[in-house]
Amino acid sequence: MASTTKNALLLLLLLYFPLLHSSLADVVAAAPSSASAAEVDALMELKAALDPSGRLLPSWARGGDPCGRGDYFEGVSCDARGRVAAVSLQGKGLAGAISPAVAMLPGLTGLYLHYNELAGAIPRQLGDLPMLAELYLGVNNLSGSIPVELGRLPALQVLQLGYNQLSGSIPTQLGQLKKLTVLALQSNQLTGAIPASLGELPELTRLDLSSNRLFGSIPSKLAAIPKLATLDLRNNTLSGSVPSGLKKLNEGFHFDNNSELCGAHFDSLKPCANGDEDDNEEGSKMARKPESTNVKPLQAPQTMNVNGDCDNGGCSRSSSSSTTLSSGAIIAGTIIIVGGAAACGLSVISWRRRQKQKVGGGGTVESLEGRASSSDHPINASSTSLINVEYSSGWDTSSEGSQQGLRLSPEWSPSVRYNMEEVECATQYFAGANLLGRSGFAATYRGAMRDGAAVAVKSIGKSSCKAEEADFLRGLRAITSLRHDNLVALRGFCRSRARGECFLVYEFMANGSLSRYLDVKDGGGAAAAAVVLDWPTRVSIIKGIAKGIEYLHSSKANKAALVHQNICADKILMDHLFVPHLSGAGEHKLLADDVVFSTLKDSAAMGYLAPEYTTTGRFTDRSDVYAFGVVVFQVLTGRKAVSSELRLLGGGGGGAEYSGKLDDLVDPRLGGRFSRPEAAKLAGIALLCTSESPAQRPAMAAVLQQLGATQ
Repeated sequence: MASTTKNALLLLLLLYFPLLHSSLADVVAAAPSSASAAEVDALMELKAALDPSGRLLPSWARGGDPCGRGDYFEGVSCDARGRVAAVSLQGKGLAGAISPAVAMLPGLTGLYLHYNELAGAIPRQLGDLPMLAELYLGVNNLSGSIPVELGRLPALQVLQLGYNQLSGSIPTQLGQLKKLTVLALQSNQLTGAIPASLGELPELTRLDLSSNRLFGSIPSKLAAIPKLATLDLRNNTLSGSVPSGLKKLNEGFHFDNNSELCGAHFDSLKPCANGDEDDNEEGSKMARKPESTNVKPLQAPQTMNVNGDCDNGGCSRSSSSSTTLSSGAIIAGTIIIVGGAAACGLSVISWRRRQKQKVGGGGTVESLEGRASSSDHPINASSTSLINVEYSSGWDTSSEGSQQGLRLSPEWSPSVRYNMEEVECATQYFAGANLLGRSGFAATYRGAMRDGAAVAVKSIGKSSCKAEEADFLRGLRAITSLRHDNLVALRGFCRSRARGECFLVYEFMANGSLSRYLDVKDGGGAAAAAVVLDWPTRVSIIKGIAKGIEYLHSSKANKAALVHQNICADKILMDHLFVPHLSGAGEHKLLADDVVFSTLKDSAAMGYLAPEYTTTGRFTDRSDVYAFGVVVFQVLTGRKAVSSELRLLGGGGGGAEYSGKLDDLVDPRLGGRFSRPEAAKLAGIALLCTSESPAQRPAMAAVLQQLGATQ
């Protein structure tokens, strides 16, 4: 009897154990996974290194679970197994270093630390992360060499190290990254030859080595990369013949400012002395090291708090799904989709993960400088314009049949053809958190394009733009002809018929407008967050803006003279080095007359409007000179409101030098730390520029001479 009972119990156990095991497994799977203590320790070490001030990552705290619910560990996402899969802290203003402790996160697939101010070396321990698919460290202050250990990352697909201060040679070990699709090392201080091993990367679509100090020849192996669509070698000191096989890249191959290159297959190159050889394998020739190089790295776009993964087809999901890349995602040889494609906004998690900067498929990958790309409307090969203008009845300046025969100059025109999805993804669908400012006719958003470039997107309602196609085209042509170090550069243009808006895409200026640094308060409030500009910076701002205005007023071979019409502190923007850039030049040529008139009200209220405008209703170059004089007084005093009494302290504006009390004029927040002779000269220039009579105001060329500044 006992034996029978025991057998029955055993039978029941055998029958029900699989069901019990399955139920327990379901319960375990349904329970939220938690990060291990070791990973929490690693994250805390990473926080201490990235944010030594301890102010920027308050949610990273012991006791919180990176993979649990709640607001702990901002920017951290986990996989289904409860391991940290991605760290996304781009644009946070982090000013520390990258800790080797990041190697203690074995499940990490994406590390996104771009658009910060991180310094120090790249930890070689990053090479110990077997699942790392995307590494974004661009636009920082990282130095030292590129670790050779990065060459042993078997899953790596995107390596973005551009806009840093990296030195040394490019490791040949990077040629072992067989899944790599994007290698971006632009604007560093890299030296040596281009490794031929980079030609052994079968999935590579984009290689950007521009603005470094590379020398030697271009390896012919690069022409054999099957999926290469973009090769940017500009601003180096490369020499020798250019492999003829690179001709197939068409507009995707960039080699400007390498004066010693030659080749019979490229119209812009001189023929080679000994024929057009094509044997530039590594070691086939002795690389000629230049005596010196004056190649200057490009200015880097700076800190932002936005990052959208955009391509011509929309937004992509997070990198944690990119490790499941299938062969079906490889289309037409040049289109690589990094990660599974998903509709934007499926859930809160997918929305947050979409913020991570990635480079996906759907078109030619663009460099940070911008160039022609594929879009919904193909480029007409015979056209000179590369800007996508879908306006009024659907005309496009890139089409051969544009009315009135107007064309934009290809030399200085922005060459990125943006479509609506790119603009939406760059701005996170025009999220309120990315709004930089709003006026009566436009709103400006910060954003990041799919190539990592920081941009400011100005949205203008169609009703605020010129109604006539020809007028709008002329205005756009005027803007695209402008190119100066002290003007904000226009990257591209887009228009949405559905939204009834047109969009101007400018380069992003990290330190905001001059207005931010006027009326700085010592106590609390928003104004207190701005720094007090020191004297050398103020002088540099005045000289830079003077150069920008003089350039506008001058007539060049590729541009006509232009009056700005709306110079003010809000239009003077500073990059990350506080180099001033004048914004809004030529925009009045795009806007309807009533909109232009409405913008003058604010200028008049702040005292920028020249007095003769009230009687003549016309702007001249002397109107800009008047506004410049007001700006000089604002910079000197540190105040937005500059009264007429203050401007007349020197005796009526007739002299070349200020004769009043400098201590009463110059910003007291400087504490007397300024050059008195320099301040007197600047005040005298401001007095001349703000003379009541336009005939008494100097031309900007004369102002530059008085400032001792040259173009």
